[in-house]
Amino acid sequence: MPTAPLEFSLDSIRTDGWFERIGEGIGSFQALCDIIGTRFFAFAMITGARITALTVDRRNPDHTLVDFVVGPPDMEVAEGDTQRLTLADFRRRLVAALVTDEPPGLPPTRATDTEALQLFVGVRYLLLAPLYGYSLNHLTLGDDTDELELTHDGIQETYTLDEFRFRIRTHVREELERISRGGGKGAIDLGRVTEADAAEQKRDWVRVVELLGTWPAPLAIFLRTPEGQLLGGETKALIAKGLGSLGSACIHLGEVEKGEEVLRLAVQYAGDGPSAPEIFSRLGASMMLDQRYGEAIGPLRRAANLGAAPETVWPLLAEAFAQRGRHAAALGALLEAKAAGVEESELERPRGLISTKLGDTLGAWEQLIGQKI
Repeated sequence: MPTAPLEFSLDSIRTDGWFERIGEGIGSFQALCDIIGTRFFAFAMITGARITALTVDRRNPDHTLVDFVVGPPDMEVAEGDTQRLTLADFRRRLVAALVTDEPPGLPPTRATDTEALQLFVGVRYLLLAPLYGYSLNHLTLGDDTDELELTHDGIQETYTLDEFRFRIRTHVREELERISRGGGKGAIDLGRVTEADAAEQKRDWVRVVELLGTWPAPLAIFLRTPEGQLLGGETKALIAKGLGSLGSACIHLGEVEKGEEVLRLAVQYAGDGPSAPEIFSRLGASMMLDQRYGEAIGPLRRAANLGAAPETVWPLLAEAFAQRGRHAAALGALLEAKAAGVEESELERPRGLISTKLGDTLGAWEQLIGQKI
């Protein structure tokens, strides 16, 4: 007989904001972030690589020399312990250390066993998660599976532990790819948004990437600076619009994970502003294309609540609910679509899904409400 699943709150091991808190006690924190790269400086802390000196090459930053030792903060540094690498090689060393998969620890058996819970999820992953907008909430362990509930940039998502760890390692690899392509040096020219919008209308996705492809890395860093926090609403909305176009372009070019990462950054810039409905719609539509119907519900509902175009959001939301077996919610979404004047042709697919799964029950429901769905 299968045993009942074990439930664990992750509040006691969540590490949200750890990097920023450490930075408050380091006088050279911002300078190190600017030279090494914000996330790479965090990677160094996670791997135990303590930077002892930098020889900056301003003409070719990748040739900057990094002196470092590997070990705990209280370790006495002896002669010969210090290593030296170019900045480019140092970054590669950090990423190689972080993407090496490690088996999880033994499953915890008690909610109070914090150390076992940390080792099971993975200390490395607990520290990396907040760097990419993940906040871990709840873990469920069953006989043959595990389920990790979290929020990612404010959107609720669920993964198995293996899926979560794989996503984190992918983020780390992409960090190196972005900076290797020079993504951290891209200038933010807001005038390109109009050009990118025109290219998107022509479905010229490659041109959109050419115009805006260098934006994500510097904008992710800028958002965490005081200047980024004080940015005006119109500017933030324009940046979000550009990131939305770039995210969709990446998705259409087959780079789904990269595109969604860009859209999540767009969500942060959009806030609840005028560009937010479109950004959440784009994110939900991407998840639908990838058949991740449960994940799509969150951003699509957010888009609907913020006033997204009915013909864009309600048919997708109805289909997402139907695919997840939430038929009453799917019917409600169809009714909302009809009330908003969405064309019948746009509703054929979700209506067909609901009709197939409900059969005669749908007819009884239509008689009850006196309206054909």
